[in-house]
Amino acid sequence: MKELLIATRNKGKVREIADLLSSCGIKVTSLLDHANMPDIIEDGTTFRANAAKKAVVIARHTGLAVMGEDSGLEVDALGGRPGVYSARYSGEDATDASNNALLLKELAGVPHDKRTARYRSAIALADKDSLVDVVEGSCEGIITTELRGSNGFGYDPLFLIPAHQRTFGELDLAVKQTMSHRAMALRAFLKLLENYLVRTQKP
Repeated sequence: MKELLIATRNKGKVREIADLLSSCGIKVTSLLDHANMPDIIEDGTTFRANAAKKAVVIARHTGLAVMGEDSGLEVDALGGRPGVYSARYSGEDATDASNNALLLKELAGVPHDKRTARYRSAIALADKDSLVDVVEGSCEGIITTELRGSNGFGYDPLFLIPAHQRTFGELDLAVKQTMSHRAMALRAFLKLLENYLVRTQKP
């Protein structure tokens, strides 16, 4: 396998994933690098289901090995919302800014110790024949009362890591990559990918 296609157009995700896979010697591309890709309706009720659907649909269309990743934020005080709707939390035309603004609004008045949350990530691997497997990772944090930092994307400026007393928006990418939900899932994905390559490479 010379190329792994990431089934996303999210530049932030591509940058983080490519950085973590840089030691594998595999060319990492995304939907941004391929024309005429099918639209994927993320109608799964779990991150695992959405990740698997992305990987399978694009793998069947391209014939390539494909990584599908779905991730989001679960806030305890909101009963686990926004969850699988994290990217479109504030509507179909949602932006990071509008999502963060809605989250702050919904958590207005909620005390610090009740603002617990976690990022979750599910990563699937599929080839032209089938879904290979899905792995997951998570990271615990606290939702702040204001935006802090300009690094990262999504809810990163509101997601505080207690051990550092900084949000993902304030932490350097290198530090984030040691603990993030996506980093945890990618470590498991690397093992999955290695096993897949052993099974499928020609002698």
